[in-house]
Amino acid sequence: MGVIAWILVGLIAGAIAKALTPGKDPGGLIVTMLIGIVGGLLGGWLGKLIFGVESINGFFHLSTWIAAVVGSVVVLFLYRMVTGRSAR
Repeated sequence: MGVIAWILVGLIAGAIAKALTPGKDPGGLIVTMLIGIVGGLLGGWLGKLIFGVESINGFFHLSTWIAAVVGSVVVLFLYRMVTGRSAR
């Protein structure tokens, strides 16, 4: 996938991650996009490392989106821990 596709996946995956996790988060579109992009990359890397599968098959594959959303949720929780924000 290209850089533009990763940005689009990141935007959507970051928004889904914020919707799935309770609590308020600082930041707006930029923070959501960054969390989504980093989360998508993390999810894809962990999918390859742990399960030995090609989790990033293409923009329209379900495995790409699952990896991106799961990775984004993980990055969002880490972001909350670092910034001291709790899920309330």
